[in-house]
Amino acid sequence: MLRSLCLLVMAALVGAALQPSAAEAQSFTRAVRIVVPYAPGGSSDILARLIAPKLQEAIGQAVVVENKPGGSGNIGADAVAKAAKDGHTLLLLDVGTLALAPSLFADLTFDPQKDLAPVGMIMFAPYVLAVAPQLPVKSVAELVAYAKANPGKVAVANSGIGGMNHVTPIRIGKALGIEWKNVPYRGGAAATRAVVSGESQVIFNGVSGSLQFVKNGQLVGLAVSGPARLASVPDLPTFDEAKLPAGDSGTWQGLMVTAGSPPELIAKLDAELRKILANPDIAQKIADLGGTVKADGPAAFKAWLAENVKTLGEVVRENGIKGE
Repeated sequence: MLRSLCLLVMAALVGAALQPSAAEAQSFTRAVRIVVPYAPGGSSDILARLIAPKLQEAIGQAVVVENKPGGSGNIGADAVAKAAKDGHTLLLLDVGTLALAPSLFADLTFDPQKDLAPVGMIMFAPYVLAVAPQLPVKSVAELVAYAKANPGKVAVANSGIGGMNHVTPIRIGKALGIEWKNVPYRGGAAATRAVVSGESQVIFNGVSGSLQFVKNGQLVGLAVSGPARLASVPDLPTFDEAKLPAGDSGTWQGLMVTAGSPPELIAKLDAELRKILANPDIAQKIADLGGTVKADGPAAFKAWLAENVKTLGEVVRENGIKGE
């Protein structure tokens, strides 16, 4: 009897030793998707394809990038929001656009703060404020004076209604008492071409899409958003230096996962993302895009999103902006 009891106890102890710990209980068991809610070739797509192979090595499962464009990024975001809550479907996007979505779209089919969970920020890339060479201005002060002297006549090109580079000039115009005309185009490249040609006169656009035109003289650069001047064009003042509001405007790229996914997997993704972003080669490639690494984890990302949903929502509502 005693021998049988001892054997049962030993078996139980061995079984307990073989059980995975709470931290090990969840693991990646199949391919992981990174959904990019835009067409191939943009910043989000480039970042996803930089991160995917490194993440694949770290988790021991295939990591595939899937482009799912449409609806100002909402189609792809909705797909991730409604995916299985198992941590295997990720979303990489411009989170500024995501923060705008609840106030822009009355028929939004998901809640960015409830249906998606932050994993980590990846990159911030500033906007360059530039003008057509034909416009008789060479500084921010001259642009503000010219726009005030010509109300409703200065056309500001943007990449589409409801995007950050649409909302940014509205914020600035309201703060400075400028009445200018916002003209939407189909994407940043088309908006940039319109200003280069003189069809429109002003653009606030990502550094990766605008800087080459400033350097070759097809656009006149006036200022750059963000906390510091660009090393490649140090004569461009920051928005703050030029006394422009909205100095935090730009492209904020982040990684998210379906809300309700196992906390252990989110923690694993956060840890591996930080390691990837600490890689000098990855950091250099992000710098080549005009950006800087923003390796903020889930808590900081969540706070950033909540604050921007609130503040950007106020801009949208006060100005009657509607998404398309």
